[in-house]
Amino acid sequence: MASAIPNSQFTIINPNSFDSHPYIALRPHPSSNLNLSSHRTTSTNLRRRSLHLFAVRASDSNNSSHAAPLHKLGLSDAQCEAAVVAGNVPEAPPVPPKPASPVGTPVVPSLPLNRRPRRNRRTPALREAFQETTISPANFVYPLFIHEGEEDTPIGAMPGCYRLGWRHGLVEEVSKARDVGVNSIVLFPKIPDALKSPTGDEAYNDNGLVPRSIRLLKDKFPDLVIYTDVALDPYSSDGHDGIVREDGVIMNDETVHQLCKQAVSQARAGADVVSPSDMMDGRVGAMRAALDAEGFQHVSIMSYTAKYASSFYGPFREALDSNPRFGDKKTYQMNPANYREALTEMREDESEGADILLVKPGLPYLDIIRLLRDNSPLPIAAYQVSGEYSMIKAGGTLKMIDEEKVMMESLLCLRRAGADIILTYFALQAARSLCGEKR
Repeated sequence: MASAIPNSQFTIINPNSFDSHPYIALRPHPSSNLNLSSHRTTSTNLRRRSLHLFAVRASDSNNSSHAAPLHKLGLSDAQCEAAVVAGNVPEAPPVPPKPASPVGTPVVPSLPLNRRPRRNRRTPALREAFQETTISPANFVYPLFIHEGEEDTPIGAMPGCYRLGWRHGLVEEVSKARDVGVNSIVLFPKIPDALKSPTGDEAYNDNGLVPRSIRLLKDKFPDLVIYTDVALDPYSSDGHDGIVREDGVIMNDETVHQLCKQAVSQARAGADVVSPSDMMDGRVGAMRAALDAEGFQHVSIMSYTAKYASSFYGPFREALDSNPRFGDKKTYQMNPANYREALTEMREDESEGADILLVKPGLPYLDIIRLLRDNSPLPIAAYQVSGEYSMIKAGGTLKMIDEEKVMMESLLCLRRAGADIILTYFALQAARSLCGEKR
């Protein structure tokens, strides 16, 4: 009872045979280009025949899986609904068959489980919908090493990292980072030995390497967020974060005096966030007072709240040539065995006016990140330090791990633990990876 209308888009089953056919079916005709519409317009015919109007076949049995999309039939909502009410439901693809199990799979009764967590992990779309932690280039702060030279010098212990020439290489690297959404950096200078001294006076030279670099970057990228490191070790002839007394003791209050001058000098150059990494007692409060007194109330302080005397810093010290000339830093940096002590440091920094609390190193100290996150309303930063970076790079070079995947997993773990921002040498590489995923 079916017939094809020349040049039409559909084959029509004879509408006069309602008694022998449960519905009228329309399907695309291979050589058609015209649209059809129903001409049954009288109310009598509509009442008599609207319950047997049209049903659409999703595909013809002769069509491939790439069949042309169905065309609209020009039916009103009332006509479509009437057909469905009458039982003339349009065809749709069948329910797919249940996938077969491997030969030998045991036949067992279903476990009586009300809750199966795997249901929410079943497809990529579900996993993405229920993902609790996200990461983006905006979460990264890019540490950059700078020096007085014009050329970029590779750092052997940190593949892919360089001491950047402050006038050229630094600007180029910042531009690359901004192109993929990383708009926050932190500067670490390699100071010529001739400018180092026991009291680190070069640290607050307004025309020193760091202030010059800040002014240059702010001139080219006014909205760039610049963090600075406040500590004496790059400027000290002894390689320590503070002034060293002749008996080897690191002097606290005298060092804080120098650090305040350093922070003010950096703020004067245009720094957005000063970051005391020295671990001297009371330095956050003194620094806040010094900045405010000079009119820099808008400059934030990111305190290295829980900076541990870690063995993961080795490659960094090579980058800046800032290893201690004697001894270690255990009298001012925290004992890696201590957990509760981080709360003491946190409370002091909060009360003294810190704006951001930082934990260093990162991945080995996820418990400390979570501790601060659960006990402070302030933003939490984590520093994925040079040793963490270099181990991932080395493992990737030796094909022991997938560098890209381990890099992204490690950063995601820092975020999951509670870090709002992450200082990481992977910032540019990770941001490119994230942008690639989005494309």
